[in-house]
Amino acid sequence: MRPQPEPSSAGAERPGAALVEHYPRLVRLGYLILPQAPDRDRRVLTAHALAQRSLQAALRAGPAHDGVLSPPRRPSRSAPADPGYAYVRSRVVRGALAAGRGAGPGHRPRLRPLPPLLPLAWGLRLLPHAGGAGQLALEQELSEVSRAARAAFALRGLEGLADGEIRRELADAGVADPHAALTEADGVASPAALLASPGFDACSLQARPPDLPRRRRYARAGLVALAALLVCGALLGLPCDGWGHSAPAAPPYARDPAAEKALDPAALLRVPADFWRRSARTDFTAWPTRGDRADDTALLRRALAVWARPGEGVRTSATPRTPEGPPMGPPQLLYAGEVGASRVVLFHDGLRVVRYAEPRAAGAAGAALDFARVDGADAAASGALVVDRGRDGVRYLTAPWVRGVRVRDLLAPDRAPRALHRTADGVTDALPSPVNASGCTSWSALELAGPGAVRLVTDLGELAPARLTSGAPAHPHDVSGRAEHASWARTACLLAAVSSHGVRAVNSWVYARQPLPEGTGTAEWLCTRAETWRGTGSRVLAVFQPLPAGPGGTPPPGAVAARAEDSPACGTRTPRALAGVLWKSRTGRWYVLAAGSEQFASLTASGGVSARARGRLLAVPARAGDRARLDGELADGSRVGVLR
Repeated sequence: MRPQPEPSSAGAERPGAALVEHYPRLVRLGYLILPQAPDRDRRVLTAHALAQRSLQAALRAGPAHDGVLSPPRRPSRSAPADPGYAYVRSRVVRGALAAGRGAGPGHRPRLRPLPPLLPLAWGLRLLPHAGGAGQLALEQELSEVSRAARAAFALRGLEGLADGEIRRELADAGVADPHAALTEADGVASPAALLASPGFDACSLQARPPDLPRRRRYARAGLVALAALLVCGALLGLPCDGWGHSAPAAPPYARDPAAEKALDPAALLRVPADFWRRSARTDFTAWPTRGDRADDTALLRRALAVWARPGEGVRTSATPRTPEGPPMGPPQLLYAGEVGASRVVLFHDGLRVVRYAEPRAAGAAGAALDFARVDGADAAASGALVVDRGRDGVRYLTAPWVRGVRVRDLLAPDRAPRALHRTADGVTDALPSPVNASGCTSWSALELAGPGAVRLVTDLGELAPARLTSGAPAHPHDVSGRAEHASWARTACLLAAVSSHGVRAVNSWVYARQPLPEGTGTAEWLCTRAETWRGTGSRVLAVFQPLPAGPGGTPPPGAVAARAEDSPACGTRTPRALAGVLWKSRTGRWYVLAAGSEQFASLTASGGVSARARGRLLAVPARAGDRARLDGELADGSRVGVLR
């Protein structure tokens, strides 16, 4: 690129005079070269700005140089060969070509400069006068060629420069290929004389109002954006220690007064020790606040902060369909203390029990947060909670109305239960959890002695232990007596199939007893139903359990004959069951055995085995691998299929 010539000190005033004399021509030249978008009034203002900046540049550069500006080789047809004018015109061409540059290859995009602060007119648009059809056609043609071609066309038609001068002007303005620009300008079909028409005169203007509806929309959008910016700035400037900043908790995002109140240790609901004696409800809301760290504000603040914003190092678990969000209001504090190797806090917010645990050891990192639904809990379902789960076993926090705790092995019904020690706060000693055992050689359950009842509960891997009951679905009751304990001894190992499922209670019901073929003993048919806290997702198992022929024998393990999920079978709504198995006797013969509850009047087998039996028991010879379809007829004549 050739160096840009500068005016001499003697001619410092000549560019100013040239600008004043030829200002309309310079503005028109810039207006023609500028891009056609975004609108005409912007082009007008930019063209005037280019002309004025070119004058300022000439005045600044003039006194500093002593060289003489070489006049053009051939004077233009419509303008004098004035060095000052040539310099200002060159500045205008350079600025117009640079405006909006960056769309082509090899150029870096430029940000659009901000409009000058002053002068500024609101609600006013300045437009050139409307032209005729020829001017509109020329405007359209110029919008379709490159900026360099527009500059070449304008310098030729408006300034009357020869092609060589045009190439030099374009080269000085930074155009990479002036010859190609001239060739492209030759393709403009409209006559160059139209460049002198009023439609391209950016000094003869008409004032018009803006698009008022669009202006109002822009104003509203600007106000909304400004308000959002102010709010974000205010939030970013706030301190972040209002919710108890702690290592396990994530940083707070915003300050919410209602949420802060819910997470304030001073606002926690604390229940007196003897409130449960006069409370109208016997559930978790009547549990007193207990624990040797119940007044540890720092611990409670950390627990609440982690509950609201669990960080990356927090291990979180929840029973199915249990929300894990922060409390809607100040929760009830059930317990806060040191248990085993952890500091533990238990909360209750009416819907959930939440357990927070952190290591007691100094410098140890990590925390745990567990959620469990307990909505609708009654006295039978609110007898105990898991307060700690460690390597040495599970510790429970028992309800204040529990007078004693004993441990029973469900697989040893004849073995007497043993007492389990509790602290003054109701925390039991550690007890091995059956869900963590490698095999089903024993199954520990708790007997909670309360007012008028001894309830049997067991750990299924969640905060709330599941209650175990026996009896028909219409009237389930607490497990008692040797027969019911023996029945659970044959069912306990099946509880592993419903662990970590949000189970509230499991009822096991012997719905039929059937003599086995060939006089080899008797079998019991059990229906085991696991109800969940959420009301859906119940699991039902039909179990075939052969009994020993003689007294004192050990029963063989039972077999799951059928299973179903989210089924009303074996429940209060549909208290019936039907299932069948392919059974092999001691002599090696095969039989299809089936049994239904007392609602069935007859049973039918079809498919691989065809048979019909009056009553609710069926036993027919079969072959190995036979598949039979079973259904039954109820006393009212309706037909029902097997459990599935």
